[in-house]
Amino acid sequence: MSPDYNVIGRRIKNARIEQRLTQEELADKIDVSVAFMSRVERGTGKINLKRLTQIAEILNVSPGYLLTGSNTASKDYLREDFRQVLEKCTPEQQRLIYAISELISRTNFDDEEDVQ
Repeated sequence: MSPDYNVIGRRIKNARIEQRLTQEELADKIDVSVAFMSRVERGTGKINLKRLTQIAEILNVSPGYLLTGSNTASKDYLREDFRQVLEKCTPEQQRLIYAISELISRTNFDDEEDVQ
């Protein structure tokens, strides 16, 4: 699966605006041209992981968020992903997923010895 640069660009733009930075300020901080930054935000320019990581750090978001839209720091970052999976499952599959989830949520993995 290849990255969707349009979506990544929108996330960068939204995070930049939240941080009250202009394109010029962000471009200056990562040593790229404003034209390049504009292309990235529009999704017409590709960005490498080094630049993506720099941008994420400046914008106080994770690189994973810029790539996937998931904020792992959020308690319910997988809620939408789970909802989509469950919608595709039969009621029997949903019950099985629920039972497995219940079992896992009651298990204290920190206390277990070497599990292989």
